[in-house]
Amino acid sequence: MNRRDAVAGALLGALIPAAFAQSAAWPSRALRIMVGSAPGGGTDAMARAVADRLGPAFKVPVVVENRPGASNTMAADLTAKATDGHTMVMGVSTAHAIAPHLMKLGYDNGKDLVPVAFVGSVPNVLVVNNELGVKDAGELAALARRKAGQLNYASSGAGSTQHIAAELFKEATGTTITHVPYKGSNPALMDLIGGQVQMSFDTMASVLPHIQAGKVKALAVAGAKRSPRLPNVPTMAEAGIQNVEMGAWYGIYMPAGTPLPVQQKVHEEVNKLLALPETRTRLEGIGAEISPMTQAEFAAFHEAENKRYGELIKRRGIRVD
Repeated sequence: MNRRDAVAGALLGALIPAAFAQSAAWPSRALRIMVGSAPGGGTDAMARAVADRLGPAFKVPVVVENRPGASNTMAADLTAKATDGHTMVMGVSTAHAIAPHLMKLGYDNGKDLVPVAFVGSVPNVLVVNNELGVKDAGELAALARRKAGQLNYASSGAGSTQHIAAELFKEATGTTITHVPYKGSNPALMDLIGGQVQMSFDTMASVLPHIQAGKVKALAVAGAKRSPRLPNVPTMAEAGIQNVEMGAWYGIYMPAGTPLPVQQKVHEEVNKLLALPETRTRLEGIGAEISPMTQAEFAAFHEAENKRYGELIKRRGIRVD
């Protein structure tokens, strides 16, 4: 070993214990969970369910910070560039598997953020305004064909799961329906309830309270099976419309430079809180399916979903205007 290698080795040997010591003291201040949608949406609900339990576990405040816009990627961008060591993002498939294939991002989705803890997934649900006068997805498709270009569908933003699901619906049914993007599910649903738009493929977490309150009508679940939260609502396939399966998944991402011991801390605590009956009840109450993963499994899932959506977007010719 030459002198340069010996010096480098000594420096590395000194840095590793220091890094682990610093990680052992983490967190040393309040934590931020960035959310890429407005308050009241599915991503926000998932983040707050985690934040409410993560704070007591780490004995520091955990602040949920909403930064809606750009298909949930604004929050991801801020997190990727964060240098305070105490910022994470409630990632959603919109930002971490769909947007990279549709938008020019200010960060590298595969390098600047690391998947840390998978939280769960929720299916999208086809809902319509109560005054539209259709009783099922087949009638909606027939109406859209009769009124080509006259119906509008809402989404939480261009490139969202709502956007992709509706485009799949149009492809499967041969219909022309106009996309009206919003900055989050909550304002989109308010306009759906008010009749400014006629339909949406929103996530179960966002739309379930409005379905239960009778403010919108659920026609079909865009999942492989019926949801326990809406047992009387058929799947799209059961409604006779094939190849329209869509759901949103959620997980904690941190900046790629986050020390591994810190990532492990967050991963372990999130999985602990997901095992708590009260947390599971809270998340399942908004239609979430809880399916814990190891961090390695989450990383592999992230890669697989990027490939799946990339191929789907290319095959369907989906674009963001």
